[in-house]
Amino acid sequence: MLPWKHSGKRPWKRALRPLAALLLAAAIGLAPAATATAAPAPTSGWNDHSCKPSAAHPRPVILVHGTFGNSVDNWLALAPYLVHRGYCVFSLDYGRLPGVPFFHGLGPVDKSAEQLDAYVDEVLAATGAAEADLVGHSQGGMMPRYYLKFLGGADKVNALVGIAPDNHGTTLGGLANLLPYFPGAEDLLSTATPGLADQIAGSAFLTKLNAGGDTVPGVRYTVIATKYDEVVTPYRSGFLDGPNVRNVTLQDLCVLDLSEHVAIGLWDRIAYHEVANALDPAHATPTTCASVFS
Repeated sequence: MLPWKHSGKRPWKRALRPLAALLLAAAIGLAPAATATAAPAPTSGWNDHSCKPSAAHPRPVILVHGTFGNSVDNWLALAPYLVHRGYCVFSLDYGRLPGVPFFHGLGPVDKSAEQLDAYVDEVLAATGAAEADLVGHSQGGMMPRYYLKFLGGADKVNALVGIAPDNHGTTLGGLANLLPYFPGAEDLLSTATPGLADQIAGSAFLTKLNAGGDTVPGVRYTVIATKYDEVVTPYRSGFLDGPNVRNVTLQDLCVLDLSEHVAIGLWDRIAYHEVANALDPAHATPTTCASVFS
């Protein structure tokens, strides 16, 4: 008699899980190319100030990069994904330190929020829209909350979607886990980086940001987290409390999704499908492992 018949366990099922995860990871990487082949590419990219929102998508979407990111590299996959779906999409650079090119999001987070404030006004003026939707990765999902809470942003923003945001902070060790993804960034730790200090759990900035509640009235909040996050730890610290909040763990949508902190923002189409649902909840469809092909 085979040993597993005594225990009732099926080792072949356990063996298939890594294979299924590998196939899913391959699908995530290949799906954008397959989609581009199946349908015409968008006729214009993002940051097109002549773009006018449609009746179906009446609000421009502003993408807010994370720490060490910038307005281009953070969004090489998500921006075209949303443009292809008919959105006017914009992205900004913020938090740049003097003399530090390419790596942004390192300046004081409250000053970065002021830059976001100015950029939202610029986008609204260009598009003629009354409100915008914000989608941010990592710090970019947390920093806009300062804009909403202290700079009057709640009157100009309909929804904030945070992809692995550090809403309640992390440790410097967690932030240091980002460094291998950005060659040369480690040298920046020897310089003054107030944007990193502001994101450490218990910082004066985060204490102020979260005092009196996580949310403000009139804004819909979505947080998309991954249990494999090695930067925001524990990953549930990114979740928000309050009305009009939806907290989502990626693996509850697709147990095979292995994305960690960087991957969930840079190329995970399962997370992107949930972003699209958050931007247009009236036409949301279930997010599953098959969403890599959507």
